[in-house]
Amino acid sequence: MSNHRVLVLAHGHPDFNLGGGEIAAYNLFKAFKNNPDVEKAWFIGRVDRGNGATGAFSTRREDEYLWEQSLGDSFLIKAANPYSVWHSFRAMIRALKPTKVYAHHYFHLGLEYFRIIKQELPDAELIVTLHEYMAICHQQGQMVKAGTNKLCTESSIDDCHRCIPSFSREQFWLREQFIKNHFEFADHFVSPSEFLRQRYIAWGIDPNKITVIENGQDECLPAPPRPITSPHRNRFGFFGQINQFKGADLLLEAISRLSPKERKKLVVEFHGANLEHQSHEFQRRIKDMMDPLIAEGCVRWAGPYQASQLKNRMSKVDWVIVPSIWWENSPMVIQEAFIYGRPVICANIGGMAEKVKDGVDGLHFEARNSIDLAEVLLSAATAEGQWETLHSNIVKPISYTDCAKVHLDLLQRPNNLAKINVVSLAPSIA
Repeated sequence: MSNHRVLVLAHGHPDFNLGGGEIAAYNLFKAFKNNPDVEKAWFIGRVDRGNGATGAFSTRREDEYLWEQSLGDSFLIKAANPYSVWHSFRAMIRALKPTKVYAHHYFHLGLEYFRIIKQELPDAELIVTLHEYMAICHQQGQMVKAGTNKLCTESSIDDCHRCIPSFSREQFWLREQFIKNHFEFADHFVSPSEFLRQRYIAWGIDPNKITVIENGQDECLPAPPRPITSPHRNRFGFFGQINQFKGADLLLEAISRLSPKERKKLVVEFHGANLEHQSHEFQRRIKDMMDPLIAEGCVRWAGPYQASQLKNRMSKVDWVIVPSIWWENSPMVIQEAFIYGRPVICANIGGMAEKVKDGVDGLHFEARNSIDLAEVLLSAATAEGQWETLHSNIVKPISYTDCAKVHLDLLQRPNNLAKINVVSLAPSIA
């Protein structure tokens, strides 16, 4: 047995936060616990108990800890409770003594804990997984323009100031230097997509210090094709968060653009969460578009779901739609759709276009274009044989067991680490 002692940190625990990054981090932890080359594995997930950033640590279950922390300065990504970082967290890692630390985010935790890890354990390897563009972009890490939500293709001090004029050019320059100084503590970075990797290389990360490894998934059997009585595969599903960036409103607009006769040829199910946490204006927009379509019968509202319900829900649709209006990195829902054998219809930008091959295992539409999306939906619902062809080409995503093996091997390879570029270690599901 190797003497690897592994600590995984995440900006949330999936018992409380069901985001893709949190689930990916927890899956990695579970795989490390079952890996014979790992002597010991721990997981620390940030939690919000509604008491503020007390900085307290508590035990969730064996080898799993919750950390009550949040951001006190979102601009500089600094922790709300720095005392906890400098003292409680320091004491925690001093006691655990990990040899490898996999940081799956710094959001809600602050960047400062990178420094503490290397100060306290200078020989430990710190590997940071990047989940979006937060270090590059203060606009929620989305790389879209404030107010207009226009896509941003690159960052600069001047562009960032014009986007968010409440911060000066000097402040944006200082922000970049502050974040890059803390990134220097990382021994290596992991990117779940080549698209995101290239964005961070353009921002200044050494190409040899950032490797593409897809987030690992459960090892599940694909769901059988939905039983049908006609040759048409016309049931679609939206799965995930309903907010201004995920494109649920764009999808509703696309459905509305079809004629009543055309809408009778398809059904779109919305399996979504957190609409109630969005602005009243956005909630009203969704409701005003969705209600008449529900009454018409072409839209169904299924609501939130737990991870244990996902296979059953996906088994009842033919297609999974990912209509996000921002670049995305590696949406978990794409890998989940492929696990269960469902072709994906997605926007033709960012990590979405990278993960879904147009005409091979899914279909693309022009990002933010509801007219084009409407045409793709109608074509998918009526074309005979297309679904079967795409379904047969789906490649099962990398399991979190294999993902953990690649992570353990990261800094032991003598050559260019970026060439690992792991996307899948499994064959087609068909």
